[in-house]
Formats: sequence, structure tokens, C-alpha cells
Amino acid sequence: MVALTSAAYAIHQGLAQPPLPVSEDYAPRIARGEVWLAGMDGLIVLETHADHLLIFSVAVRPQAHGTGTGRTLMAFAEDRTRAVGLTEVRLYTNALWEKNISLYQRLGYRETGRRDNPARQGWTLVDMAKSLA
Repeated sequence: MVALTSAAYAIHQGLAQPPLPVSEDYAPRIARGEVWLAGMDGLIVLETHADHLLIFSVAVRPQAHGTGTGRTLMAFAEDRTRAVGLTEVRLYTNALWEKNISLYQRLGYRETGRRDNPARQGWTLVDMAKSLA
């Protein structure tokens, strides 16, 4: 999981600090049932909250880009949201990652705000949400 996530986020190597998913301790998330794998090509980390499901991370091996793995994982997040009785999926991404923002918008997510990243000084997060109601 660490190798997959590191490879997936390697495109952002020029940052002063690695993205949070790269340095995440996944053991507690696995124990809570928050990590879902797409074979050896990708993973998604989903947090269930009272009124929404949060996508903490989507990681796809660079060699699997363009295969639909990312879209499959995003669709899985929506299916999982419905399965746990919720109607909204949320995520956040770095404001500098315009390709991510554009992709999420094409998938039906709307920007709901921007905020400072409390874990990474100088970073701005873009909050996004998709209603499944």
C-alpha cells in the first residue's frame, strides 16, 4: 500500500512536504475497514461520517493510468455511500492540482470551498462534494 501510494503521488514530488496519503499510517485504517483495493493497481480510502462519506485518498499506479481504475474506484465510493445509507460524497484536494479538480468536476463534484491545510503550512485545500440524492 505504501509503495502504491508513493508511486501514485510521485507526480507531486516537487512539493516541500509529501501529500498526506504518502505518509499515512494505514494500519488503523485497515483495522477500521476504510481501505479498499483495486487489485494491485489502485486503492481508495473511505471515511464514513454521520452525514457523508469522505474520500481521503484515491491512488492509482502510474502504469495503470488510463485503464479506468480511478473511475472504478470513484464509482465504488458512490456505491459504498449509498450502501451505508448516505447521500453525499466529499473529498478534498490541493488547489495546485488543477487536473484533479477538473477530473472531479467531470465526475459531478462541485467545489464547496477552499481552506488552509492544517497539516501542511502554505497549502490550500479545495473541498468538493457530490450529492447522490
